[in-house]
Amino acid sequence: MTVTINVYFIIILGTMLFGFFLDFISNRLNLNTLASPMPSEFKDVYSEEKYAESQAYTRENTWFSLLAGIFDLAVVLSFWFLGGFGWVDEIVRAYGFFPIFTGLLFFALLGIANYIISLPFSIYHTFVIEEKFGFNKTTPKTFILDQIKAMILSIILGGLLLGVILWLFEIIGNDAWIYAAVITISFILFIQLIAPVWIMPLFNKFTPIEDGELKESIESFAKKVKFPLNGIFTMDGSKRSSKSNAFFTGFGKNKRIALFDTLIEKHSVGELVAILAHEIGHYKKKHILIGTLISMLETAITFFLFSLVLNNVELASAFAVNEPSVYTSLIFFAMLFSPLSMILSLFGKILSRRNEYQADRFAADNVDDKDAMVNALKNLSADNLSNLTPHPFYVFLNYSHPPVFQRIRAIRNYE
Repeated sequence: MTVTINVYFIIILGTMLFGFFLDFISNRLNLNTLASPMPSEFKDVYSEEKYAESQAYTRENTWFSLLAGIFDLAVVLSFWFLGGFGWVDEIVRAYGFFPIFTGLLFFALLGIANYIISLPFSIYHTFVIEEKFGFNKTTPKTFILDQIKAMILSIILGGLLLGVILWLFEIIGNDAWIYAAVITISFILFIQLIAPVWIMPLFNKFTPIEDGELKESIESFAKKVKFPLNGIFTMDGSKRSSKSNAFFTGFGKNKRIALFDTLIEKHSVGELVAILAHEIGHYKKKHILIGTLISMLETAITFFLFSLVLNNVELASAFAVNEPSVYTSLIFFAMLFSPLSMILSLFGKILSRRNEYQADRFAADNVDDKDAMVNALKNLSADNLSNLTPHPFYVFLNYSHPPVFQRIRAIRNYE
């Protein structure tokens, strides 16, 4: 089993190395910004000690990410160049299963290997880095249960969708991309529909907001902006971390806005209403709908492009696979698709950052005191030890939200 150096080999290897190079450069630039003095805007929530701690947290996470990235790249390239994909393919073919089951076994073996390799990094990040900076609240029992639950869900849901996709391309061939796209989109929408009710409660407890000032303020604001208030919940985020957050999930009757219990504990009612207003802003500005439509289009384009390289002999030979198949084509296409995926990701982040500004504007325009949104952002950044001075290139490549300082300046400039 020998890897063939051809155009596919060069494109995929070049993309992997270029992506790693961009990531390395952006992280190094980001580390250099940690020498910047604390912006005066944050002096009311950051002491000098707190700011130094946030810089140390960013620095430690950055170096950890870089080392993990180097290790991952070394493992993938070693496995690839030594003919690992061809070796695993021969193992699963030897059982003589139907092509669909052979493909599922192929993905399962690679998935298990990846899980085993990445698990020590996940453990170290949770129980060493997050523990060191006072964020970790995860017990070993919770960590293990989370891993088991996530694995079972991946096997059941992921295996089901993957099996259907493999089956479609096996029986229909290249034209199956249309059916695969429709089924995948439908599956994703179904998961989004049931996730708030059936999946997310497997990991966290969601409790309706209790009667009192906060609930009354939220209901009053929702009525003011004509938002259909189906469910505002407290989530026990403190079960795993002391960090604070809020998010919008689901759609239809199952849509929910969830506030971490740590968020409610650390913020005033005015700040919480402002945070909630921001989440409602995403709904009002149709960001979720637009994002869903874009995702649908990307899914269709991805499957169409996959159909163009289905069972491609040269692509298979670039990975030391002698006989191409639907399942090997799928994983090799994912690697070949990475240049376009990287570009789409950048555009997605640009759109996301624009959406965040719009949601901030909605919140600032509709709450009684726009300073409440500013204070909420400042306190959130302090609670989570956010990097206050990220490098613009790092932001461009990685941030789905604008840096907090830029968001605050924009809010202050709203008339």
